Amino acid sequence: MAKDKISCYIWIVDTILKHGRISKNYLNELWMKSSYSGGNPMADRTFYKYRRGIEETFSIEIICDPDGSYRIDSNESPYVRQFADWTLNNSVATSVMQELGTSSGRVEIEDIPSAREFLPIVSQAMSKNHKVVFTYAGFARSRPEVGILFSPYFLKLYKQRWYMFGEKDSGGLRTYALDRVTEMEVTSTKFKMPRGIRMEDYFGSIVGITSSKAQVRDVVIQTSTTRAKYLRALPLHHSQREEIHDFYSIFHYNLKINYELVSELMAMGPDVTVIAPRELQMMLVERLRSTLENYRNL
Repeated sequence: MAKDKISCYIWIVDTILKHGRISKNYLNELWMKSSYSGGNPMADRTFYKYRRGIEETFSIEIICDPDGSYRIDSNESPYVRQFADWTLNNSVATSVMQELGTSSGRVEIEDIPSAREFLPIVSQAMSKNHKVVFTYAGFARSRPEVGILFSPYFLKLYKQRWYMFGEKDSGGLRTYALDRVTEMEVTSTKFKMPRGIRMEDYFGSIVGITSSKAQVRDVVIQTSTTRAKYLRALPLHHSQREEIHDFYSIFHYNLKINYELVSELMAMGPDVTVIAPRELQMMLVERLRSTLENYRNL
């Protein structure tokens, strides 16, 4: 798709999001002032095409209310919204990189594990509900595991690493990091998605990718005012609720306790104190004690 059309899509979505709700007339006024209009108003037919293009490209639906104003649909699941935001942000980043060029020497990109070789293969398998067979060199194994037959149900991006979640033929639900896969191919064997299965059922109550059958707990943390600003900008989880006090904030979450949650809280250091549950407090205390043990001879 043409770069200028994507840029127009991004401008429309950003403009509506900034205003929350906007009339077509006011949107047109802002459009006329933008660098995308060429001084021409946006015809109704063009706006209709752009709305369809935005929905197809970014999975973002622009709703027209009875009063004629427009807004972004906010009733989608958090996963649909997150995917739309990620797609939109990546499109903006790609546009910026193309504009500046790689030879400018003014942009540094983080070096992250690559999944580009196997992500299209998994996507192809998921679209047709075909099993994949692959070799996996997990960090915890001394030798790669060969010939894993797997039904990929979902894909998840966490900490800039792609993971596939599904069912291993030898039994049990598993999560695999795509950057640890060394070989993969789509098989001719089809699988059936379990009836009623949703991504929310496995990832809706956790931070990260390590799911469990544990109960969802009311996780409560106290943070400094500075850390609270970071959490408002980038919530730890979509269930986040904040109580603002004069010199601190209290955040509530509905979460299962897992490895990633403990790691995220540890990374906040002295800016955060776990108020509840007791089990999570003790896990952090034990992690801190183990860390201090590494420096006992200093």
